[in-house]
Amino acid sequence: MTHAGSDYRGAELDFTGRVAVVTGGVRGIGRGIAEAFLAAGAEVVVCGRTGATGDELPAAAGEDGTRRRAVFVTADVRDPEQAGSLIAAATDRFGRLDVLVNNAGGSPEADAATASPRFSAAVVALNLLAPLYCAQPANAVMQTQDTGGVIVNIASVSGLRPSPGTAAYGAAKAGLINLTQSLAVEWAPKVRVNCVSAGLVATEAADAHYGGPAELAAVAATVPLGRFGTPTDLAGVCLFLASPTLAGYVSGANLVAHGGGEWPAFLRHRGGGPAV
Repeated sequence: MTHAGSDYRGAELDFTGRVAVVTGGVRGIGRGIAEAFLAAGAEVVVCGRTGATGDELPAAAGEDGTRRRAVFVTADVRDPEQAGSLIAAATDRFGRLDVLVNNAGGSPEADAATASPRFSAAVVALNLLAPLYCAQPANAVMQTQDTGGVIVNIASVSGLRPSPGTAAYGAAKAGLINLTQSLAVEWAPKVRVNCVSAGLVATEAADAHYGGPAELAAVAATVPLGRFGTPTDLAGVCLFLASPTLAGYVSGANLVAHGGGEWPAFLRHRGGGPAV
């Protein structure tokens, strides 16, 4: 799958000399975000629960044509100490932290009637508490910098509408949207905090979840723009929100990136919308 490969290094999107941490940045949406910040000139640190090296790491071509790769730190961000160690590793290596993208998240399907307490707690820990655990030490660093910093939380449309089959996930993402708004107030003016509520995004996980090409096409037809989003789409939104030039007055916002949402079901009975 192709991720962010464009030249993002325009005047408003030049992150040369800046440092970004992207949780869960080895695969899927996180990889696309990490590669976009690399392409924009930033130093990038990614993390995961299992190690990654070499070609597994996000990369982008530098101005001199050489490939620049992200730095990997092993961390389970559901653990407050490991989340703190991740932020410390980034600041120890590069001397600063300008952007934190809380991307790590997700949930397998589970019937809310029978989901175990352990399962639900794990889902909430990953999708709501982990972003807070990473944001707290990141804020502590950013508050000491003249230029402050930016935190971007990757939320989901599941936090804005019913989320049958992933009820705990939807509730956690709704909490993440509210957390974003609260932190934006508490940590202003030095730190801007925003979130992105993502819709359907084409990743390896989506391929496995929805099935083959026919199933993916049928699901894509329910989106007004007629396609899944891509990691590159989400990466562009994150670059915008992280830019002090383009989004310097944007904080506490929830930018919904969902291709127009979903066709209302009643339109199918009036001859409008996709026939699915």
